[in-house]
Amino acid sequence: MTENMVAEASVEEIRAEKLAAFGRAMSDPIRVKMLGMLAAAAKEGRGCCGLPNLGAPVGDDDSPGICVCEFVEVYGLGQSKVSYHLAKLKEAGLVKEEKRGRWSFYSLDIEAADGLLGEARAHLGRDSKNVS
Repeated sequence: MTENMVAEASVEEIRAEKLAAFGRAMSDPIRVKMLGMLAAAAKEGRGCCGLPNLGAPVGDDDSPGICVCEFVEVYGLGQSKVSYHLAKLKEAGLVKEEKRGRWSFYSLDIEAADGLLGEARAHLGRDSKNVS
């Protein structure tokens, strides 16, 4: 096996693992709903549950983020279950976590999500112009 073949195999292995993590993240309806909630918050430019900004800067294009407490309230899940779901979304690279004081705020990483969707399309031999 040539060096080039080994490098290509490594790239393919990395791609497969990224897509598998994406699939695991999207395999639970709650996580899909959480992503929708994060996307809506980013679009609206709103933050979470009325907490003041606790010192972390928020860029012009960034959502202030949502804390675990809002997910707990909306979905009726315990804090540990919400944290578990957010960890799966972070593992897939779909969600960013930002610490502000003792709170963590979560936002959709739209560039990473677009990249993962592009990887999935490429893996299936489709490009964004061909998807129906």
